Amino acid sequence: MPLPRRAFLTAIAGSAGAVACSSTPSAGADDSPAKEAPVTRTVVAAARRLLPRHWRQLHFETTGEPDTFRVSGETGRVTIAGGTPSTQLTGLRWYLKHVTHSNISWAGEQLDLPAELPGLDGTVTRRANVPHRFVLNDTNDGYTGAYNDWSYWERELDVLALHGYNEVLVYAGADALYHRVFQSFGHTDEELRQWIAGPAHQPWFLMQNLAAFPYPVSRQLLDARAALGRRIVGRVRELGMTPVFPGYFGTVPPGFADRNEGARTVPQGKWMGFNRPDWLDPRTEHFASVAAAFYRVQDEMFGGPSTLYKMDLLHEGGDPGDVPVADAAKGVERALQAAHPGAIWVMLGWQRNPPRAIVDAVDKSRMLVVDGLSDRFPKVTDREADWGDTPYAFGSIWNFGGHTALGANTPDWASLYEKWRTKDGSTLRGVALMPEAADNNPVAFDLFSELAWTEGELDLEAWFAEWALSRYGARDPHAEAAWDILRRTAYGTTRADSWSEGADGLFGARPSLTVTTAAKWSPKQLRYSAEDFELSLGELLKVRAALRNSSAYRRDLLDVARQAVSNRSRVLLPRVKKAYDAGDTAEFDRLTRDWLALMDVLETLLATDSLHLVGRWVADARTWGADATERDQLAYDNLSLLTVWGTRQGADAGLRDYANREWAGLVGGLYRLRWATYFDELRAALEEARKPKAVDWFALEDRWTRNPGKLATRPTGDTYEAAVRVRDRLASIS
Repeated sequence: MPLPRRAFLTAIAGSAGAVACSSTPSAGADDSPAKEAPVTRTVVAAARRLLPRHWRQLHFETTGEPDTFRVSGETGRVTIAGGTPSTQLTGLRWYLKHVTHSNISWAGEQLDLPAELPGLDGTVTRRANVPHRFVLNDTNDGYTGAYNDWSYWERELDVLALHGYNEVLVYAGADALYHRVFQSFGHTDEELRQWIAGPAHQPWFLMQNLAAFPYPVSRQLLDARAALGRRIVGRVRELGMTPVFPGYFGTVPPGFADRNEGARTVPQGKWMGFNRPDWLDPRTEHFASVAAAFYRVQDEMFGGPSTLYKMDLLHEGGDPGDVPVADAAKGVERALQAAHPGAIWVMLGWQRNPPRAIVDAVDKSRMLVVDGLSDRFPKVTDREADWGDTPYAFGSIWNFGGHTALGANTPDWASLYEKWRTKDGSTLRGVALMPEAADNNPVAFDLFSELAWTEGELDLEAWFAEWALSRYGARDPHAEAAWDILRRTAYGTTRADSWSEGADGLFGARPSLTVTTAAKWSPKQLRYSAEDFELSLGELLKVRAALRNSSAYRRDLLDVARQAVSNRSRVLLPRVKKAYDAGDTAEFDRLTRDWLALMDVLETLLATDSLHLVGRWVADARTWGADATERDQLAYDNLSLLTVWGTRQGADAGLRDYANREWAGLVGGLYRLRWATYFDELRAALEEARKPKAVDWFALEDRWTRNPGKLATRPTGDTYEAAVRVRDRLASIS
């Protein structure tokens, strides 16, 4: 089946670009693709996509050292050598940052380059200090965007390679894999399409948390996702990176045991109100048979095997029943090694995962734990003891659900990574960048990415000053002052309080006068001084006009202005409560007007950026539908993840607003509707001297999610002017 129209058109454009980019890099040379080796063609094509006006001045050389790059050259001809295209691109990023003072990130870029690229004095060599540089969270395909097309992924993969990653988690197309495999075990096409979760909820299907939500998937959708997955995997390999595939650990459809005589399954109960898929006993021949088919079909669908497979047994409350966990782990490992000898089993370090029963039962030399808690809990001090000397990657999850909050525990990265890596007996073998959603906090992205390529200790004060220089292209005292404030506030937090993410704002919370967080499992208070943070907005607005033209500056200004408004919600709500409790209607009216006015100025700010439009999120989903009905269903799949998340039971259990974010259309739509409804009821209760009536919030939220009205898909207004209005509005509120 063909790709959806938008995905198909961008795929065609991407193909044409890839062919055109295969010319040689030197100015005036013959552009024939045959003149370059495949590795060189790949990196040249990427360089052309990233630097369309300067790529011919770059000369790439392939060496036998996959984790080392060298940069040298003279004006107009810069040479970058490395063992793989991704390593060469990492060298290119070093050159762009340190020599040209420019920046390419997953959230904005600044490429004010001279006509002729400057040369270097001598040769700069950098080696990665760990072999595993893993990126993306299991939830990425949900919270970053299940319906992103090839144009998105082509850019994202270029940027990940540029930042030094060599292992990329790829889940796109896994739904089609399950659909194909289980038709060989007695299940029909229709049964499986009813069982498989929609794309936005697929990560939790793959983690064995849920199935059959929200609507059955179509054949054309499965085919289109498989095609996209193949293309992502192909590009990952071309760039010299390794795709990390989902492995098979026992998920089966309902009635599997009835269709396969002698099969032994263990019911998994419920997760947040959802029925979890059954688990096939890994000790059995039936498991071995399904796993063999799974890996065989996976190889066929995605162009061959990988060397890394991600699996987490009994994720977040899974029930082993009477199956010994150690024996289950051995069964999973045995099946993986039978299909792909020498492959590495990747597991997430999270909560109590992985238990010692698992790591002690398997060959540790073929396991990698990507630690999601390195910068979260102060009690995490000795992963060698925790996991019995299992190799692991130092990781960070600074973002949950795609929240737009700024912040990361950068002091912990600076103080812990090198210490843990170099201590006697260390089994730290990698880094793992795993925010639940990508494309946020670009400064954290750049800083964390550099850990694996940094020699010695990190000086954060110097690093942030250098970031300000490369981010905007020249030194500016106000840019440096702004980023020094941010270094000490949003990016100066530590794991001492057992959090790794910033607190979300209260505008996105289900209304209450005592609410302290929008998402249930997020910090209940701001982790830095809001007053100190707000000073960074004034400094960014003072950056000289010549440095304000890049998407990097506009993104940073929007992020800081948005965060400043968001932080005020935590200051204002207690005042609203005080006025309500005192029965002071005049003060209540004034404060609630201020609250809604802040939401309005925030909506105006967010509307200036296409990546902050919920209308784009919905439109992206709709492009994958074959008809009006499917388009509506896919729109609900995607939008519900940000609002109710799932069923009423799941929403009430804490999933609603888990993925809240301050985006235009959400702030001015659902979020404003909720708070206006709530304030109106409180005001009426004050007038009538009664208790406020309860609101069925789920009904309101689900109704809005199914029919949000017309949502903007194109940005409007000017970010700088909107940020000035934010500053002025904040100053007017006492």
